[in-house]
Amino acid sequence: MEVPPVPLSRHQSRQRRFPRTRASVGAARAFVQQALTDWGCLERLDDVKLCASELATNALLHGAPPGRQYCVTLTLDGHLLRLAVRDTGDRPAPAAPPTEDACSGRGLYLARELSDDLGVTEHAVGKTVWVTFKTDVRALLSPDG
Repeated sequence: MEVPPVPLSRHQSRQRRFPRTRASVGAARAFVQQALTDWGCLERLDDVKLCASELATNALLHGAPPGRQYCVTLTLDGHLLRLAVRDTGDRPAPAAPPTEDACSGRGLYLARELSDDLGVTEHAVGKTVWVTFKTDVRALLSPDG
């Protein structure tokens, strides 16, 4: 008797803390790639990895105080993938777009364009900057996908 394959659960979640070092941005990107590969959620992998880099860089440069960490969380719930980066800093996320001649400050705007939604949740200590991506549930739940 042949046992049918068990489909991937519609709800997956992974979380990891990263130190406040420049190397942590690449480590956060690799963490995201591994989780999405394990889940078979590859159709927007490049966009999610780029957003992970931008949000981790913002947490590193503007959010996590010296000696503290930031946390990257990935959640797949049905067809919605959520990438969230939480820091413990007291600086708010930038609200105004950068000027045309600015050399930096475009990370959140790039993330907003690549994702389906972007938001900031303020906490008593720190904030969480998050982006969401719609995924193809049929590919995730198929035995081949």
